[in-house]
Amino acid sequence: MKDALTIVHSKQIIMIMKYLMLFALTFVLNQLVHAQEQQFKTKFDDAIPVLSVGTFHMGFTSDATRTEFNPRDPKSIQEVHDLVSKFETFKPTVMMLEVLPEQQKNLQARYDAYLANPKMTFEHPSEIELLAFELGSRAGVKKVYGIDYAEGYNYNVYQELNVKVDSLTIPRYGKLVQQNEANYLKQLNRKPRVIDMFRVNNSAEYLDFLININADMLLYASSPAGQEGAEEAAKFYHRNLLMFSNVNKVPLHKNDRVFVLLGATHTAFFREWFLIGHQSINWKIP
Repeated sequence: MKDALTIVHSKQIIMIMKYLMLFALTFVLNQLVHAQEQQFKTKFDDAIPVLSVGTFHMGFTSDATRTEFNPRDPKSIQEVHDLVSKFETFKPTVMMLEVLPEQQKNLQARYDAYLANPKMTFEHPSEIELLAFELGSRAGVKKVYGIDYAEGYNYNVYQELNVKVDSLTIPRYGKLVQQNEANYLKQLNRKPRVIDMFRVNNSAEYLDFLININADMLLYASSPAGQEGAEEAAKFYHRNLLMFSNVNKVPLHKNDRVFVLLGATHTAFFREWFLIGHQSINWKIP
């Protein structure tokens, strides 16, 4: 009987020791994780919330890719305004738009006119008037800022090369793009609405794709003696870098909440810089 009690007692001690070891291990791991979080802190405590949204161009655009959209169709306008209702929950106080800083006075004047009369019409409406101005009007935003930078690049440099080092990668990727589009439309099984296009434009996978198709794929466009594609891609990177530099010139206060509306490819670049930057956080689209 005594031996049996000794065995039971020993088992209890072993179980207690196991629990203590598990507790100690959990405590140590929690301390290590906490230490790592503190060590790799990258954001200011007073980081300003940013909602960076990628859009298709709703009016005239010189971009190589255009989206079918009638900016004067009441149904289309209503779809945009329904989307605005989602962004309205972010409660922005400042808006930054794809307009050159040199046109700042004109931009602010047009916005002020819209605030005074939200029913006004524009000769050439775009996402700026249909989406940004409407959002700002509802949210009580007073100031809008243009942060664009003008710099072109030759997106068609690959087609213009007489002799190509790599004549397979870009055409092959083009077929992949076409297949992705066909698969998406098949799954959707209807004509895409505005909300559909915004959901795609602002998904992480599609934003990465936009950088690839608009810039990085040009790294495969070169002649035996040149770096033609890389030189053109560098111009596009340069443009986006200077646009982001313009963001940092806008005067902001600690309680501001910033809404940024740009063509989706610019948003793709901004997404990375907002995510890793020390001043701002990327607020998710509702």
